[in-house]
Amino acid sequence: MTGTLPTQATGELSAESLLDAYRTMRTIRMFEERVHDEFATGEIPGFVHLYAGEEASATGVCSHLDDRDAIASTHRGHGHCIAKGVDVKAMMAEIYGKRTGSCQGKGGSMHIADLSKGMLGANGIVGGGPPLICGTALAAKQQGTGGVGVAFFGDGASNQGTTLESLNLASVWNLPAIFVAENNGYAEATASTWSVASDNIADRAAGFGMPGVIVDGFDFFAVHEAAGEAITRAREGGGPTLIEVKFTRYFGHFEGDQQTYRADEVANARENLDCLKRFRERVTGGGEVTDEALDTVDSEVAALIDAAVAEAKDAPKPSQADLETDVYVSY
Repeated sequence: MTGTLPTQATGELSAESLLDAYRTMRTIRMFEERVHDEFATGEIPGFVHLYAGEEASATGVCSHLDDRDAIASTHRGHGHCIAKGVDVKAMMAEIYGKRTGSCQGKGGSMHIADLSKGMLGANGIVGGGPPLICGTALAAKQQGTGGVGVAFFGDGASNQGTTLESLNLASVWNLPAIFVAENNGYAEATASTWSVASDNIADRAAGFGMPGVIVDGFDFFAVHEAAGEAITRAREGGGPTLIEVKFTRYFGHFEGDQQTYRADEVANARENLDCLKRFRERVTGGGEVTDEALDTVDSEVAALIDAAVAEAKDAPKPSQADLETDVYVSY
């Protein structure tokens, strides 16, 4: 059954948890805005695809996860990495292509990974993550760890055979897997309202015998509640869930995208729907967290991002001797 879940009350989360969630979302936002600025200087190699505007999704989902759990990401993966606990400085160094990066400078923006954190990697293959998560979910089920696998994918990947086959496999094998369709409205420049045959991506869940839920991606609490219910059910043997998170990205599909396919929707989202603004209004209005505490987080995150950029610029590039490392695995 597809439905829209009600917003969760802030009282169910402690002040510490609320501050942690805000710190994660603010870190993603500042990281992405800084990468946007730095990319314009020409110092960052390759392409970057920014997650700004979508912070509530990664944060709301990953706040329920621990070391037992694995996630698979997309080409727009910085937010998922940060939410799963990948080191911010190592991420920035990786984006700059430096040896101190999380993948020693060999992956770049689209292939950041940290297996020690259960982050299987950002992925340049559209729809590449869901099959990986079926594997980790099967392993968790067979080993009895109670772990879950979470696949983040976009509206474009929702039409890929890899994704649809993974939904089927997860249901047939009753895997502890969560499929999070991050519908930001566009697959590159193609509107999801045109390219997705059903009214909602989550409507497809019924065809695979699993629950399908639609949530407001600008509302951290809505995402947090939907993800919490799905993850708890998966851990208890209840099988997979498809969650569709609806929002918009603040930057283009990639840096340099002229975005001629969009009009005023980003300005409206930033002004009236922004997840960080809505979060601050909720928690301060209810008295759970003070503005001063949130301002302190803002200052600490800004200092972290400044340090990450400075250290990344000063770090060494991979050497010729590094070319043949991390290429082959010996069993």
